[in-house]
Amino acid sequence: ILQIPIKVLRGHSDIITSCSFCFEDTRVITSSYDKTVRLQDINTGEVMHIFEGEHTAPISDCVLSQDHKRLITASWDKTVKAWDTETGKVLWTSNHEGPVISCNISSHGKYVTLCSDIQNTLYIIDGENGTNVAQVKDHHESTMMRCCFDPGNQRVASVSSDRTIKLWDMIAKRTTVTIKNGHSNVISDCCFSLNGHFLCTASWDTTLKIWDIMAGEFRSHGAVNLTMGHQGSVSSCAFSKDASLLVSGAYDKSVCLWDTAGACKKLALKGHEDWVMDVALSADNKWILSCSKDCTSRLWNIENHEYIPAVIETRRVKGLRVVKCEECGKPFSTSEEEKNEFISTCVFCRLASPSRHVLPCLPDP
Repeated sequence: ILQIPIKVLRGHSDIITSCSFCFEDTRVITSSYDKTVRLQDINTGEVMHIFEGEHTAPISDCVLSQDHKRLITASWDKTVKAWDTETGKVLWTSNHEGPVISCNISSHGKYVTLCSDIQNTLYIIDGENGTNVAQVKDHHESTMMRCCFDPGNQRVASVSSDRTIKLWDMIAKRTTVTIKNGHSNVISDCCFSLNGHFLCTASWDTTLKIWDIMAGEFRSHGAVNLTMGHQGSVSSCAFSKDASLLVSGAYDKSVCLWDTAGACKKLALKGHEDWVMDVALSADNKWILSCSKDCTSRLWNIENHEYIPAVIETRRVKGLRVVKCEECGKPFSTSEEEKNEFISTCVFCRLASPSRHVLPCLPDP
């Protein structure tokens, strides 16, 4: 019987806070409360490098530049650091008034964004030297959980425990979009699709939402909900490169794989012994990477997941079937249970046109 092949990566001595694929999916990089970042080979599990000895408190987040030459780390020690990935040396340090919760680097490497716990401040800093470019105090009403650049480097998305989603414009130097009550509880994570058209948000209300933010369609049409995947608060989310899949991690110790166009769960992965803190998908859609409070990272091979008995059973129980979207012509999975009505268009087309299947949100005017 086919099962999901798993590789467990060990080495961190404390909670792992973030994880991602790098170097054309041949390696993974993880950050931890143990104040280190580890670069490991996917095939052998060999540790290629440990970035250590600089942070004096837990590392909350890490991200690599697109050319893999620089590593950006954020820490509770109130600093953000840029490292040379070849030498392992720190290139610059940016000091802040409070713990740094999240960091992200623009696709062209020119800017780094971060959010600090003091005055809920959003920062944009120069990627070359760490100097301040912009500082937005009281960007949210309470703790900011995540911030990230859109793929076009035009806007910075941020989410918060105040349940709002904000987009800060790099050119206008101001917040151009605020979605209030985007979720009914803390919004823990956000991620853009590679084309920048869609934003996914994850929340402690146990749901994920997909927003069409490219042309502001969400203002009138709201978001599409992904529900019935996790039993507890959702901690993290990540789109596949082609946006056909979405992966999420949660405090119920599970990882879920979603059919994005059909807005339905394909597979639940269990094995972590504690909260799942972060997730990622490889560019070829063959691997899911997850990291956990249990101090391990896991690589799940989903290459043949459609043939897994559990996936087949889920399709049977939920009445999932593949249909062709009437608008774009692309196939997607849909459930016969979904409001007891036949849905003939995929999520992406539904997001772009008014529909009673979409729940409205309350954006600022």
